[in-house]
Amino acid sequence: MAKLRILIGDDHTLMRQGLRKILEEHADWDVIAEAGDGRQAVKDALALQPEIAILDIGMPLLNGIDATRQIVRRVPGIGVLILSMHGDEAYITQALQAGAKGYLLKDSADTDLLRAVEAVAAGKSFFSPAVASVMRDDFVRHLADKGIVDRFESLSEREREIFQLVAEGHSNKEIAELLSVSPATVETHRAHILHKLDMHSTAELVRYAVRRGVIS
Repeated sequence: MAKLRILIGDDHTLMRQGLRKILEEHADWDVIAEAGDGRQAVKDALALQPEIAILDIGMPLLNGIDATRQIVRRVPGIGVLILSMHGDEAYITQALQAGAKGYLLKDSADTDLLRAVEAVAAGKSFFSPAVASVMRDDFVRHLADKGIVDRFESLSEREREIFQLVAEGHSNKEIAELLSVSPATVETHRAHILHKLDMHSTAELVRYAVRRGVIS
C-alpha cells in the first residue's frame, strides 16, 4: 500500500525537524518535503502533489492562510492542516475560509498531531481540544450577550445527521451512500440546513459544528 505523502511548511528548522520525526514514526507516512516559507510550500505542493500539507500561519513571503488558499485551489484532493501558536477564533475562521480541514495549536500533544493527520487524510475535520474549547466558549458567550436563540434546534433528525456528516468533511455522494438516499436529496437537505442556520458556506457550518461540540 502506498504511503501517505506529507508536506511540512514552517519557517523554523527545529519545528520542521521535530514534526518530521513524529510523523515518520508512523510506518505508512512519508514526509516528502519541507518548506521554510509559504511560496516554497505552494511550489512543493504543486510539484509533488502530497495528500497532506501541514502549514504554519506565520511564514515569510506568503503566510499560511494564503498558501492554503492557493494549494487547495490548485491541488485537488489535498487536505491542509494548520499548525499555529494562535488560538483565537479570528485565525481559525480565516483558515477554514481558506479551505483548511484542521487547526492544531503548536503546544498540542504529539498524539493530537497524529489524530489530526489521520482525520484530515480521511477527509474529515480536526481541531485540537483547546481550539474547540475556545470556539465553544466564544459561541456560548455570543448567544448570551445577544440573547439569540440557537437555531440548531430547528433542524430535523435527518438534517442533524447530514449536518454532522457535512461538518466531518464527507461529500454528498458519500453521505448519500451512507444514508441510502440520492445525492440530490442530500444536496436539498444541505441547502435547507444552511438556510435554517442562516449560513452561506461549508466553512461556516464546520465552525458552528465545532462551537456546538458536534465535531472536534
